[in-house]
Amino acid sequence: MTLAVTVSGRNRRVVVAEVAGEIDLRTADTLRTRLFGLAEAGFGCIVVDFAEVRFCDATGLGTLVAVRNKLRERGGDLRLARVRAPQRRIFVITRLDRLFRLYDSVEDAIREGQAPQASPLT
Repeated sequence: MTLAVTVSGRNRRVVVAEVAGEIDLRTADTLRTRLFGLAEAGFGCIVVDFAEVRFCDATGLGTLVAVRNKLRERGGDLRLARVRAPQRRIFVITRLDRLFRLYDSVEDAIREGQAPQASPLT
């Protein structure tokens, strides 16, 4: 299985990355490379659209944490939108739902991405 990461929208500060496939040991490097590339391009907020993610293992979670940490060092943020129930449970079980903001829609994540964040855990 391959992983596809495509940019579906952007403005000066926020970029939306649609992810499709499975995020695991075989594909996590692809995700890391693409998301780090967006961070290096100067986007302060990356919204990852999870609607087409069928599976995400611990390697994938570690990749998301690494990208989030890189963005936070620069005052940015990583937001996850349209996370399906099976993956949402993994975020809750691992308590990563406290680290990541999970949004029901891409639009909500983008809208919040326009404003500066007061706290990384709110």
